[in-house]
Amino acid sequence: MTLGSLSSWEPFACHSERSEESQGKLREGSLRIRVKQLSFLVLVFVLSQPLNAFSQENVIVSYDGNSGFQGPIWTAKDLGLFEKHGLKAELVLVSGGARGMQALISGSTQFAQGSATSPISLRLQGGDVVIVAAALNKFPFSVVAQKQIRRPEDLVGKKMGIVNFGGSNELAVVLALKAWNIPRQAVNLVPSGEAAHRLVALTTGNLDATVLSPPYTTEAARLGFNILAHLSEMDLPFPQTVIAVRRSFLEKNRETVKRFVRAYSEAIHQFMTQKQQALAVYAKRLKQQNPKVVEDTYLYYAGKFSLPPRVGRDGMQSALSLMGDKAADAKSDPGQFVDESVLDELEREGFFSKLSGRSPAK
Repeated sequence: MTLGSLSSWEPFACHSERSEESQGKLREGSLRIRVKQLSFLVLVFVLSQPLNAFSQENVIVSYDGNSGFQGPIWTAKDLGLFEKHGLKAELVLVSGGARGMQALISGSTQFAQGSATSPISLRLQGGDVVIVAAALNKFPFSVVAQKQIRRPEDLVGKKMGIVNFGGSNELAVVLALKAWNIPRQAVNLVPSGEAAHRLVALTTGNLDATVLSPPYTTEAARLGFNILAHLSEMDLPFPQTVIAVRRSFLEKNRETVKRFVRAYSEAIHQFMTQKQQALAVYAKRLKQQNPKVVEDTYLYYAGKFSLPPRVGRDGMQSALSLMGDKAADAKSDPGQFVDESVLDELEREGFFSKLSGRSPAK
């Protein structure tokens, strides 16, 4: 190779090396841009997702039976409303209000659905419990009796089954008897366990009457028993289905309680407005194959739930009346058993107006 040819080659070689270096820098720069673009897209995706898509808080919720008034809690679980509002909730059946309160106070559960009698009784004993919402402020019971018992006064001297003493079953019967001017002592109240057992006791003649709620009332009517009265249609207010938490839990985990109440409230709304979804929830939870029984149960409850789920103060007075002398001082201030500050906050934020499709009040 001549010197001339060599001198003509070197500039080309240097140019080639610089080109490769430049191309490498271009590729590196392009890669950085793509990484930045990808990071931006990931950030946009993350920010566009609800918080609960990445953070699900575990909570355990007890409920106290398998009747239709459990509809809101079942709907919240089965329609994924807890997850929507950032909670991973496990439902646990705990029969009996006292046992439900024991589980709550021990920390085994974080929320308890049941009647107001148990949290009120526990609070009167100094327990760390408070009611934060109420889905049903009426007794969901009907008085069901043998064929020969056709009028309330025919109950005198008869055996009438209730779940147990000290609960909403007993209070419902006592208040109904009072409305009918029948002395409490004139009827023999017998603790007889859950609704299914009491219906069997009616069929065998071991009970003359009892109080039942749908779907058991539908079955009782089919069997030919008399429905003496629907207590939900009488002037007997009572917080039958409430949500209780530990007051200390509310203070330390307010956002968790707020998420729960949002999910619970939306469940009530969907139950009342989305009939087919509600029927599917009932069919599953009640293990009921008869569509008429499912629909009768839905029609009975759909218009009775409260939204917003506030606690009726008249009903609280009824519940306190069951406690006797130990609740005398509390009757002047039933609000000590209830904390609706989360509901107040949601109402100010327009949550319930959005649920119902109305514009928030100015």
